[in-house]
Amino acid sequence: MPYINNDSRLRLFNEDNGPIPQNPGELNYIFSSFIDSYVKRKGLSYTTLNEVIGVLECCKMEVYRRVAAPYEDRKLQINGDVFEDIFKLLNSGVK
Repeated sequence: MPYINNDSRLRLFNEDNGPIPQNPGELNYIFSSFIDSYVKRKGLSYTTLNEVIGVLECCKMEVYRRVAAPYEDRKLQINGDVFEDIFKLLNSGVK
């Protein structure tokens, strides 16, 4: 949840290079603050909430596509496949 103490809130939004979160709570707070500002400006409505949720979902998918999936692919090559036996079954034609 984005409930961080006031000192952390002040530090985050007084950074010269923009907010730099130090932990997941601060990252959540930054996103939540931006969303709060957007909803205040656009107005609370289904459309606005749908826009916010859609943007968050697209951000999530882009982080997964561009960062997480390549990272996991690299770790698969280094450490081996956890699904090796399943892929052997699939490739053997077993239904």
